[in-house]
Amino acid sequence: MHTRRFLLRIVFSSIFFISIPILGFGDEKALTLDETLKSLDLPESATTFRWDPFFQIGIFARADQYASFQVGLPGEIGLVILNGKEIVFLSSPFLEQGALRFPQAFVNALSKALEDTIPQEAPVQFRIAGIIVDPGHGGKDTGAVGNHSIGGKAIRVEEKDITLKVSKDLHSRLSRSFPDKQVLLTRDQDTFISLDDRVAIANAIPLKDNEATVYISIHANASFNKQVRGYEVWYLSPEYRRTVIDQSKYKDTQEVIPILNAMLEEEFTSESIRMAESIVKRFDETLGSSLPSRGIKAEEWFVVRNVRMPSVLVELGFLSNETDAALLTDETYLQHFSEALYKGIMDFVGEFEGSS
Repeated sequence: MHTRRFLLRIVFSSIFFISIPILGFGDEKALTLDETLKSLDLPESATTFRWDPFFQIGIFARADQYASFQVGLPGEIGLVILNGKEIVFLSSPFLEQGALRFPQAFVNALSKALEDTIPQEAPVQFRIAGIIVDPGHGGKDTGAVGNHSIGGKAIRVEEKDITLKVSKDLHSRLSRSFPDKQVLLTRDQDTFISLDDRVAIANAIPLKDNEATVYISIHANASFNKQVRGYEVWYLSPEYRRTVIDQSKYKDTQEVIPILNAMLEEEFTSESIRMAESIVKRFDETLGSSLPSRGIKAEEWFVVRNVRMPSVLVELGFLSNETDAALLTDETYLQHFSEALYKGIMDFVGEFEGSS
C-alpha cells in the first residue's frame, strides 16, 4: 500500500480519537528504525515501514493495520493516524543527523494502539469517480496564436481550437473505458468559460466517502523566442497553501483541522506529481523524438490551485514555433496527443485504484 493512498483515507473516513495517554520525550531512550520495527513485530506478522523524505511522512504497516505520522522535534507531541480512522497523540519521531529516531514512549504506545485497534472489516477499495477534462480558453478567449507558413500555405493556429480537439478525443476515449465514472468536459464547443466556472464544475462533483476526482487542463504554449519547442506538464507548487479539507466534517475536532489540511495538501501534491509523471512517460513513448520533453514543473496556475483534487495542466507544444505548430495542426498528431494523455491517465487511475 502506498503512503499516498493511506493519507487520502484521512479525508474519506470518519476520524475519531481514542484514549491513549500523551507521553513526552524527556530523557528517554530513542530507538533506531530497525529497533522500532523489531519492537512492533508480532510472531505471526512482521512490520514494514515506508518513508516519504519530501513530505517527511512515515507509515508503519502490519497485516491490515497502518499508522501514519509526521516527524517533529525531540520532545514534541504529534498526531498519529491509525488505519485511516483513529487519532492518537504521541511523542514525535524526529531526525537526528539525517536518521530517524523513535522515542521509547512512542514505540510502546504505538504497539499498544495497534493491538487495540485491529480492523474488523476488509479494507475499503478507493476509486476515481470523476475525471474532469478542461479544454483551455474558448469563445472570445483564443489563447495563444501562431501565424506560420507551413507547406507554402499561410495558417493561423489558435490555442482554443487545439485544446478542444484534443480534449474531446480524450473525453471520448476515457468515457468508453470508464462507463462507471463521471468523465466531464468543462466545454464541448467554442464557448467562453470563466476560470471560476471551470473550478466550480470540478468541485461540484458529488462523491462518496471512498471516492476521488482528478482534473486535467489542456493548453498550448507560446514564447517570444520562436525556437522554443516541446511539451510540459505542470502541477501546483507545494509551497502554495490553500484550504482543501471540508471543515464541516470535523466540527468536534477543530484543533486537528490545520494538520489534516496540511496532510491532504501534501497528498494532492503527491498525487498530482504521479499523474504528471504518468502523462510525461506516455508522451515520451508516443511522440518519440518528434517533440521534445520540457519535463514536469510546478506553478500556481489558477485552475490547479483552486480545484480541491489532484490536478495537472498540460502544455502540448509551442504555437509560436513553426515545427510545433505544424504538429498541432496535423490530425494524426493530435490523436497521438490524446492517446498519450489517455494512457497516462489510465496508468494513474490504475495505480490509484489498485493500491486499496
